[in-house]
Amino acid sequence: MKFKASQIAEILNGTVEGDPEAEVDKLAKIEEGSKGSLTFLSNPKYTSYIYTTNASITIVKDTFKIEQPINTTLIRVGDPYKAFSTLLEYYNQVKLNKSGIENPHFVDDTAQLGENIYLGAFSYVGKNVKIGDDVKIYPNCYIGDNVTIGNNTVIFAGVRIYSETIIGRECIIHGGVVIGADGFGFSPDETGKYSKVPQIGNVIIEDSVDIGAGTTIDRATLGSTFIRKGVKIDNQVQIAHNVEVGQNTAIAAQTGIAGSTKIGQNCLIGGQVGIAGHLTIGNRVKIQAQSGIGRNINDDEAIQGSPSFGYSDFNKSYVHFKNLPKIVDRLNKLEKKQENG
Repeated sequence: MKFKASQIAEILNGTVEGDPEAEVDKLAKIEEGSKGSLTFLSNPKYTSYIYTTNASITIVKDTFKIEQPINTTLIRVGDPYKAFSTLLEYYNQVKLNKSGIENPHFVDDTAQLGENIYLGAFSYVGKNVKIGDDVKIYPNCYIGDNVTIGNNTVIFAGVRIYSETIIGRECIIHGGVVIGADGFGFSPDETGKYSKVPQIGNVIIEDSVDIGAGTTIDRATLGSTFIRKGVKIDNQVQIAHNVEVGQNTAIAAQTGIAGSTKIGQNCLIGGQVGIAGHLTIGNRVKIQAQSGIGRNINDDEAIQGSPSFGYSDFNKSYVHFKNLPKIVDRLNKLEKKQENG
């Protein structure tokens, strides 16, 4: 799909300087811009590229001053980075604007489908499922019995949503996600043999949640596993049974959260973090990558390490960690000197 400079300026409330009929059909970095591409200039250190770029249209700040001849059409806006992000979102909406029901598919007679939905080929929709308006479900998805999906949610290819799961409005769930599989519940007998503990709860995902590819969120043993409004989850994250993740918390890839742990609001959790079960993590907590959490964490703490401790204490201690062989050698020499009088 092609867009003219005049159309883009209208979307962004910007001003065209150059050819309003200039057309683009792709996006590019400013240093890699070619004819027919749209780019932007936000960081001053890339300013030199605006005089050499071959991009047809460049978004710049409204106060930008031209000091050399340029070949690109400018669109002047208040915030180029924000404007370019707006265009990316708009482009994504256009690109993903699918509708209709593809064949083959299976939809149970008891399922309720909203208006203007997209259901990709080879998808399965079980008994008593409720799907809202403008929902997009890409091919090869499984929607189990009694699942509810809110308006404007997008579910990409290969997602598995087990029975009784509730998903809110405007969520994005990427390929390979599994929601509502059994929690890891087993009870050993006196011989060491494990018996499965039935997992009869569900998963509740509130509005505006993003879930990255390959992530798994387990159903509760009893009650619900909760992912609150606005949570952002990266790829390949494991969230166990009865966990609660608070509003607007962000979790980076390969993090594992064990059962029944409660995480507060607006937390930032780095990649490959391991959090033990039955803990309480406060609000606005920052956990650095690869940390191991085995204790409750208070509001506003920043922690690092495995087992983790205060972030500033960790950085101070790390200096000594690196010098530990030298320190031990000096200590041994002092002990020998003392022994020899």
